[in-house]
Amino acid sequence: MDPQGVPYTPETAAIDVEKALKMLEGRWKLLILFQLFDGGVRRFSELERAIPAVTQKMLAQQLRQLEKDGIVLRRVYPEIPPKVEYSLTRWGQSLCPALDALLTWAGKRPDGGHQT
Repeated sequence: MDPQGVPYTPETAAIDVEKALKMLEGRWKLLILFQLFDGGVRRFSELERAIPAVTQKMLAQQLRQLEKDGIVLRRVYPEIPPKVEYSLTRWGQSLCPALDALLTWAGKRPDGGHQT
């Protein structure tokens, strides 16, 4: 059933899953999420160090999108220099089991999960 309690049709289910997957689109979003799934709080610089290939601009952009979608919480402390921390919202944390299930599903691929 959808959030309004209406049973899904194949079409509405596909549309809603596509919307959900679009929120996770982006080269770095999944890496950011997996850094935050332990329930901890990370400063921007910690995320930068944990994902060394990401640029500051791209990390900031991906975090803003995750924040806009309600997955990540951004907290700014009025200090000099400004202290900014990121954590998952309760809804964002609830994504962890879904991604774990997806990972388990991918591992069951007949060829051992490797693409050819």
